[in-house]
Amino acid sequence: MVRSRTYLLPLFAVLAALVLVAGCSQNDGQGNKKENVAQRPAQASQRVPEDEPVARAASQVEPSVVQVNVRAIQTTPFGQQQSEDGLGSGVIYRKDGYIVTNNHVIEGAQQVNVAFADGTTEKGQVVGADPRDDLAVVKVNRTNLPPAKFRQSDDLVPGQLAIAIGSPSGFESTVTAGVISGLGREVPPQLTGGQQQIPSLVDLIQTDAAISPGNSGGALVDRSGEVIGINVAYLPPETGAEGIGFAIPSSTAISVADQLIESGQVSSPYLGIRPIDLSPEDARRFGLDVESGALVASVEQGTPASDAGIRARDVITKLNDTSIENSGDLFAALRDYKPGDSVSLTVVRNGENQTFDVTLAELPQQ
Repeated sequence: MVRSRTYLLPLFAVLAALVLVAGCSQNDGQGNKKENVAQRPAQASQRVPEDEPVARAASQVEPSVVQVNVRAIQTTPFGQQQSEDGLGSGVIYRKDGYIVTNNHVIEGAQQVNVAFADGTTEKGQVVGADPRDDLAVVKVNRTNLPPAKFRQSDDLVPGQLAIAIGSPSGFESTVTAGVISGLGREVPPQLTGGQQQIPSLVDLIQTDAAISPGNSGGALVDRSGEVIGINVAYLPPETGAEGIGFAIPSSTAISVADQLIESGQVSSPYLGIRPIDLSPEDARRFGLDVESGALVASVEQGTPASDAGIRARDVITKLNDTSIENSGDLFAALRDYKPGDSVSLTVVRNGENQTFDVTLAELPQQ
């Protein structure tokens, strides 16, 4: 039986860790050839009735969704050993052979094969991966592929139609539908089998469209046939959850993919603090005059935050004009910036709002 590369842990293991604040910066896409990126969604099949929005959107995107088959090497106490074959999904990003998937799908892969909707297969090469955002890019030696249209904006609203397309348990081109259940969600890396020292995944789309093992790396699509997210994880039934899945926003996927294609790595801005979510209970316990924000648990010396004067127990409530209600908001806001950018942080300290100008640095390599 083919085993999925989407690994899930029981709910009691889903614990948020204190993490160094980093985010994925935007990129001007100079290495992104305009003619290779889809400028508009594909046309829906004429065979699908106009009053069937799910079927029409699926017909537009299905040719762009692939199955990613991997053979991995794992390090064990007995040395490196070949693991079982695994599988996930991917979405064609550019017609000249670039495909977006999850990092945890291809992590440790010795061999990658991509199966297309037309029944053909190609060997793939991992161009680069970003474990922090759980995204990766695979390249196949093939041109004139049908790229999906990735939605640039994040103007999504809870309740709107969401369609998941992928290869759960090896069933290619499986379509499930639901709605966007929530926005700005945060899950720890354990939920996808990621490394515990990597920060939680943030700014995620929550959906009740069924996502199962093998869906990882597949497309979450709106009714117009645009990709709004890359499916990444779900809460398994044994946790008592039902219909709770997550996807990485397409804007994040675009930023990461462009950087990986251009340089093979992602440039991430760095503040140098350890934030935690501020709850009303914590606010009362610490005698704070604010009930939401990113509470600074500690500040690394010699980092942008310490140089700017940020202290432990400060509560960050704004980054420039973006409101910060928790640590996930802080991660998400940083995605709009790159190392070297200056940002203004509004913090609550001793009951007063104070503003600090911070010049972001490059996230240190671990």
